[in-house]
Amino acid sequence: LLLGLPLLLGLPAAGRAASKALVCQEITVPMCKGIGYNLTYMPNQFNHDTQDEAGLEVHQFWPLVEIQCSPDLRFFLCSMYTPICLSDYTKPLPPCRSVCERAKAGCSPIMQQYGFAWPERMSCDSLPVLGDTEVLCMGYNHTEATTLPPFFGKPTRPAKDMAKNLTPLDGQRLSGLDCGQTCKTGKVLNCAIPCYQPYFTQDEKTFATFWIGLWSILCFLSTSTTVATFLIDMERFKYPERPIIFLSACYLFVSMGYIVRLVAGHANVACNPEHHHIHYETTGPALCTVVFLLLYFFGMASSIWWVILSLTWFLAAGMKWGNEAIASYSQYFHLAAWLIPSAKSIAVLALSSVDGDPVAGVCYVGNQSLENLRGFVLAPLVVYLFTGSLFLLAGFVSLFRIRSVIKQGGTKTDKLEKLMIRIGIFTVLYTVPATIVIACYIYEQHNREAWEQAQNCSCPGDPHRPKPDYAVFMLKYFMCLVVGITSGVWIWSGKTLESWRR
Repeated sequence: LLLGLPLLLGLPAAGRAASKALVCQEITVPMCKGIGYNLTYMPNQFNHDTQDEAGLEVHQFWPLVEIQCSPDLRFFLCSMYTPICLSDYTKPLPPCRSVCERAKAGCSPIMQQYGFAWPERMSCDSLPVLGDTEVLCMGYNHTEATTLPPFFGKPTRPAKDMAKNLTPLDGQRLSGLDCGQTCKTGKVLNCAIPCYQPYFTQDEKTFATFWIGLWSILCFLSTSTTVATFLIDMERFKYPERPIIFLSACYLFVSMGYIVRLVAGHANVACNPEHHHIHYETTGPALCTVVFLLLYFFGMASSIWWVILSLTWFLAAGMKWGNEAIASYSQYFHLAAWLIPSAKSIAVLALSSVDGDPVAGVCYVGNQSLENLRGFVLAPLVVYLFTGSLFLLAGFVSLFRIRSVIKQGGTKTDKLEKLMIRIGIFTVLYTVPATIVIACYIYEQHNREAWEQAQNCSCPGDPHRPKPDYAVFMLKYFMCLVVGITSGVWIWSGKTLESWRR
């Protein structure tokens, strides 16, 4: 393989090969396994000392191989980057010129369409011709003219940047995957987001796993303590405060959804079985569906319990309802809190709208579809927050009026003021995170299409192309869990210790 190519590269490859005995090693580059031979040697003519180095570079051409612009391309690339090694033939064995020409004929027009030239160091003119008696070369059992497949969707960057960020999918491969020919990224059909978010560095992805894991475990510990305290002493938590317990229980299951992702792994939850790309509009597999239900159903239920909590406070403070009067409507509270999220979850599953989150590695809805994000996530959260805030505001106005009347009568208001402080603290601890989560979703839905288009079509290395703010995503995941952590505020008292002692 080394003969001919030194003319392209300006490298003393032939001398290097001659001065060092070749040691055959099994091919480990994934793209080149099963190519027709299984042994290679290093270094190759591109100065790659290890197969890991060669693999990183040759896999930049993977999108072109995937869209099958030429059936010869994979063999040609592998014969260049992982040259064949024969124990009884010590001379280099390059690919034949005809193999290179067929690969170039099929793929070069696509590359030129997007401003990329055929690599100079892969010039076909420097490769030996099939039948040359002086220089042997490797051919490929394929004599058909190379043409574009009829199912080919217009690719984005077929070179380095595209290979790292997107997964082009041809029609045949899509038939066996969960996107069913509906994968679309930045208005490019048959183009899928890879298993891991392409916008962030490896260090940022690793930290995201740690960050989400940390807060999900803390949330689990806090909410499980709150729920256990309620089960020990149920009579202590009466309306209007009891919805806080159910809200905390919802966050217990939400945290379990993230913990399942930690245990099972990012790719096993959020990606297709082959781990090629993120889940697109699916209802399975089972692990993905379970995580979706834990996060979405209980997440939406927690928002409704927040509305109910605000309503019960308003009834108690503004309408002067007693505990028993409010408790008499508890069955309706439960009906609303569990039925509405159930209907929404069933709708998402029926419409096959579950998709993967390439940052958190979980399954949710709206990660890949802006319509689903707005309809199933953003709109309900805004409605719940607005409704709950109205009840809270009305309740606080009533409490301040009651406090003024009581003070004018000369009665102490210590207990009432403590209740107002606790309600005020919890109001801030919920409304602020909920508002920030909504703001993060608005930021995402407003910019996601621009991020995807820039990732697909901007000039490589463009420092000004739009990309998501990493801190916003980390803030969103933190705020999604912090309410569960702070729900323990309501059990921070001596009564809790007494309950556990009993």
